[in-house]
Amino acid sequence: MEVKIDWGGPDGMLFVAQTGTGHIAAMDGAPDGGGHNLAPRPMELLLVGTGGCTAYDVVLILKRGRHAIVGCSVKLIAERADVDPKVFTRIDPLCVYGHRPQLASSSRRARHCALARKILLSLGHAGPHCRNHLGG
Repeated sequence: MEVKIDWGGPDGMLFVAQTGTGHIAAMDGAPDGGGHNLAPRPMELLLVGTGGCTAYDVVLILKRGRHAIVGCSVKLIAERADVDPKVFTRIDPLCVYGHRPQLASSSRRARHCALARKILLSLGHAGPHCRNHLGG
């Protein structure tokens, strides 16, 4: 896997990344850091990637197990160090996914939520924040 990041020049803190698959992502800093607030911060994109990988893996594993999943949402709540380098000191995932109501008995919901917790734990994430939501 490969990415290339280019700085937009001395007038700001805009960076453009190109992935090995040919996709482009822009990043910018806050005005107080020399940026112009034109794009997400690099640390936000790091969380986006982490959450995307988590959601992808949860859905893939549940689909392979032939579970009746119809939605998945992963929210990450992160804390950063107060001093530079302001690395993440904590990242807590909140996984929310849904089932088809006609197939979701209370015992099935409990099994599915327990499975999602196990998946999150196997991916190296805390699992107690998993919630199961039924759509109407």
